[in-house]
Amino acid sequence: MASLLTTINARTRGQFKPRNAGKGSTSYQLRQFAEATLGSGSLRKAVKLPEGEDLNEWLAVNVVDFYNQINLLYGSITEFCSPSTCPEMKATDEFEYLWQDPAGGFPKPTKMAAPEYIEHLMSWVQSNIDNESTFPSRIGVPFPKHFPSTVRQLFKRMYRVYAHIYCHHYAVIVHLGLEPHLNTSFKHYVLFIDEHGLEKGGGKDYWGPLGDLVDSMLKSD
Repeated sequence: MASLLTTINARTRGQFKPRNAGKGSTSYQLRQFAEATLGSGSLRKAVKLPEGEDLNEWLAVNVVDFYNQINLLYGSITEFCSPSTCPEMKATDEFEYLWQDPAGGFPKPTKMAAPEYIEHLMSWVQSNIDNESTFPSRIGVPFPKHFPSTVRQLFKRMYRVYAHIYCHHYAVIVHLGLEPHLNTSFKHYVLFIDEHGLEKGGGKDYWGPLGDLVDSMLKSD
């Protein structure tokens, strides 16, 4: 996926370094597998757990990669997403997202402009990935029991950035020639969630405003 996004402009937050980036590491090999299968054009194949590999490590590698993809995509349209143009974090008028993070000083759901919300969301994702007790980076250190539920929450919240871009900035994405990159990234995201049951049976309720698009992506692959 990284090669597809190299044309997106550079106004993005810094990307994470790959987990255990050494060439002999498990996560390096998993990333090489993912890039190879993405390059083959088979997104359904790209999301499957490689044979014999650890599921939690595969989930962790992909959380980081999707975080970086979303950073690139949102970074490409930040000048069009401001407190004046997007005073609420919405995906259509029916779906407004309120920010809540007790550990970060937001114990109750809080209304925010889209750029502020997304800044908090991405910082929250980064803090989770940087937390060694949740995302252990040392070989041989086990993932915690709460890791699967944390991953589900990370994917659920990162989805909201895709939803905002599709519902409020799609015309800009098309104008910039980034439609193929957005669609490929989102379809990869949808198939990954579907493959690993991260929506926990939520179906269209999970996807909200993009339910019909998600259905078409699942049927077309």
